[in-house]
Amino acid sequence: MATATPYTDRMRRKLTDGLSPTRLDIENQSDRHIGHGGAHPEGETHFHVTVVSEAFAGKSRVERQRMVYALLQEEMAERVHALALTTLAPQEDR
Repeated sequence: MATATPYTDRMRRKLTDGLSPTRLDIENQSDRHIGHGGAHPEGETHFHVTVVSEAFAGKSRVERQRMVYALLQEEMAERVHALALTTLAPQEDR
């Protein structure tokens, strides 16, 4: 299991509070993007987030992503350059 980082912790807290997920996985992929646009030497710029939440039921993929981006707007403005998202309702999580 990867070590939690300040941005990982912040994102986990905000997504948990805002979406009450049944599953939440946050993978810091910054080490894979060293030298790419938006990367910082100290990392915490590129993440893959999987969120499974009842809040996504009946919503389109775009609506779900907008919900996540709204919750993480501060992190996106400060440091996070890329956020790959998998957003599922519980019945879609197989």
